[in-house]
Parts: sequence; structure tokens; C-alpha cells
Amino acid sequence: VVLTIQFRCTFGLVSELPPVRLCFVCGELERHGSRSPRASTVSPLRMLLGFSAAGANIHGLKPGRGCTPHTATMGRFCQLVLGPAGSGKSTYCSAVVKHCEDIGRSVHVVNLDPAAEHFDYPISLDIRDLISLEDVMEELHYGPNGGLMYCMEFLVDNIEWLKEELGSYEDDYLIFDCPGQIELYTHSPIMRTLVDRLKQWDYAACGVYLIDSQFVIDPTKFFSGVLSAMSAMVQLELPHINVLSKMDLVTAGRRAGRRDLDRFLNPDSSLLAEEANRYSSERHHALNQAIATLIDDYSLVSFVPLNVKDNESVALLLAHVDHAIQFGEDADVNVRDFDENVDDGDGGAVA
Repeated sequence: VVLTIQFRCTFGLVSELPPVRLCFVCGELERHGSRSPRASTVSPLRMLLGFSAAGANIHGLKPGRGCTPHTATMGRFCQLVLGPAGSGKSTYCSAVVKHCEDIGRSVHVVNLDPAAEHFDYPISLDIRDLISLEDVMEELHYGPNGGLMYCMEFLVDNIEWLKEELGSYEDDYLIFDCPGQIELYTHSPIMRTLVDRLKQWDYAACGVYLIDSQFVIDPTKFFSGVLSAMSAMVQLELPHINVLSKMDLVTAGRRAGRRDLDRFLNPDSSLLAEEANRYSSERHHALNQAIATLIDDYSLVSFVPLNVKDNESVALLLAHVDHAIQFGEDADVNVRDFDENVDDGDGGAVA
């Protein structure tokens, strides 16, 4: 179906522009018989009906003149597992891989940590094939921190290597296991450059920021963890999910610890500020209130608890990530044909 649209100038300086023909199936615009560049990758009909098909005839609606059918593709999806050292990033990756194997879902892990040595899950792509921390420390005599930053800068300088390697996983779901160097997510442009390249390569990405649940046992440590997560969110500009990891270590016998953590899953910023004031001098009270207000204004006060030993906990977190990147929403709808005769209840059959 081709819709003819008349455009009129808002200020009345131009009475009328030439008619524009819009194909509702492919989203192409036509004017004066020549096709203009596509205005949108999603056609109006697809937006309204959620339909994705190649040259389909929907209730008599057919493509416009010169319309090229589009073939639905799975798309590119990935999640970047972020967080400070020791927050449980590799353990999370292992749990997700195991869960996806159990449900028959294909995922691939990309190791971006040049200092990593042991994995209990298969690695599909490894930065150590390009550069390793051990080689940098041996040849350039750098320390561990400086050597890791050098490795990440080397990766960015040779980003085409990563693009070529990712080409083997065109339509696969990727999990990037990132280093625990906190400055990569706070002020260094390295991870931001990597994220921008992933966007250019048409990846729908989500940041999963892990914080050790045993770390946030009081408001001051909670403030520190949340501010680091907020810094990563602002720096990377990605859909962002905050996770309290290692919940399996908060055992049932430590009921006090569980009650303390419950306050931080969906905390009240004003109550946290009041409690933080108890452990700080009076001159820091205004600062505590300002930090609590900042956290509340950014709405970065909600965490998803993760217990890697609980399959439902892993599934819930994975569902949050899938929803953030709209994974699976472009899949074709399976329509089942019922050709067999069905009993209508009166002894007859309905074809």
C-alpha cells in the first residue's frame, strides 16, 4: 500500500511541498518518481503490527512500486560484563554459559582481560591472541596495572583485528568478559571507544556492572559502589544493569547480613544519608545528603541480586539483559498450520 502524504510548512512560508509516496511495507519514500534514501530501517507497518517478512502480503497490503523485500535477520547482541576486580565477573560468565547450555541457547564468550589465565568455560575469542599482559611486563618492564592499560590501548589501536575476529560470529550472542581495572570504566576513553565501535558494527549492547554484595554492608561503602557504577553508566552511555553478586555467600545463617543487603536492593536515599551521618563527622553531613540526592536523581538505586548457584536467579538477570537490548523481539513468529481434522464434539470433523 502506498500512502500519499501532503507536507505543509508550519509557518506558512511555503504553501505546499510536492507529494511524497511512502511504502508502508519497506519504509521507502518516493518523490517525483525517484526513490529517496530510506528514512527509517523500520517500516510503519512493521512498527504497528510487529511484522517481519520478505515480500509478504498482509491482508491485501502489498509493497509499493519498486519496493525491495527485506529478509529478517537475528541481529547482533552482546553484553559487557563490567566491575572492579574480584566482583565475580568471570563467575557470572560461567554461570550464564552453563544456564544457556541447559536451555539450548547459543552464546559465545569474548575474553578482553589480557591478565586472565584460567577459565571454566569455553572462550571463543581471546585478546591474548593479540597481546598478553605477561609479554608486555617482560618486554616493556611495565607493572601489572600499567601493562594492562597498555594492552587495552593496543587493542583499541588494532580494533580492526577485533572486527575481523567478530566476523566469525555474525549473528551470535556475545558476552564480553572485561578487565577489573576500574579506571577503564570511570575516566579512561578506552572502553568508550570500544563501545562506540560495537555500536558502529550494529551491536545492541548492554553493560552489566557487578558489585560484591559483601562489600556494600554499610551506607558509606554503598555510596562508593554506586558512584563507581554511575560513573561507568555516564562514561559508556549503554543500557545499564547493576548487579549485587555473590549473594550465595550470604548464607541463611547470616540473617543480619541478609537484612542489611535488603536495604540496598531498593534503598531510600534519605534514610541512607541519615545512617551515613552516624558514621561521619558533622562537616560531612551535607556531602552525604548531596550524594544520596545524586543517586536518587539518577534513579541508579536498584540492583538485581545474583546467586550463581540458583538457576532462577541467573535466568532472571539474563531476562533483564535480554529486555534491555530487545533480544529475540525480531524473531519470526512461527505459524502452525492445522490441516488435520479436529473433532467438533458432535462426532463430526472440522477441517
